Amino acid sequence: MKIFNTLTMHKEEFVPLVPGKVSMYVCGPTVYNLIHIGNARPMIVFDTVRRYLEHKGYEVNYVSNFTDVDDKIIKAANDEGVDPSVISERYIEECRKDMEGMNVRPATVHPKATEEIPYMIDMIDTLIHKGNAYSKNGTVYFRTRSFGGYGKLSGKNLDDLRSGFRDLKVSGEEEKEDPLDFVLWKPKKEGEPSWKSPWCDGRPGWHIECSVMSKRYLGEQ
Repeated sequence: MKIFNTLTMHKEEFVPLVPGKVSMYVCGPTVYNLIHIGNARPMIVFDTVRRYLEHKGYEVNYVSNFTDVDDKIIKAANDEGVDPSVISERYIEECRKDMEGMNVRPATVHPKATEEIPYMIDMIDTLIHKGNAYSKNGTVYFRTRSFGGYGKLSGKNLDDLRSGFRDLKVSGEEEKEDPLDFVLWKPKKEGEPSWKSPWCDGRPGWHIECSVMSKRYLGEQ
């Protein structure tokens, strides 16, 4: 069986790291409302891939998360005057119903971002100690220039990516070392859920969530 490798841009023979076993991580929905076609498409596509792999005799560990902490969830909760968890749990349940209606099988595990925050804090702390991240006034940023392969998957180099960004002073992001640096941890705002961390009471940025959950449930590779 051959699969198109988006890193090399070639079809390559599929050879699992562990014979007979395949691990898959598929980003799930942000549960602030009912799912839309953009959410449903990967559910159907990758459930089909999972079924085909099982048909070929592979044991598949299929992981798909629920992002249950996000600006949109917080806004929906504030609009209704309820806790954000009320919104997220409501739409997780609705998502499960929609999956069943589309004949999409549940993943092996559906981790929730809020249940993985201690692991996110640990990974951020590790990145800081390795020089891959830095803290400024409680906000933690990923230091993109510290990772030599950044942009490789998208086929872009750092200069190409950087050219599309505004001046840091103009965008109000003077504390960043580089326009491409992105948030791993952000300070809490009034009325928002927050968790204690070494940097400030706050919550994770979007980008760290799937990194942590994929590593936790699929391993290092």
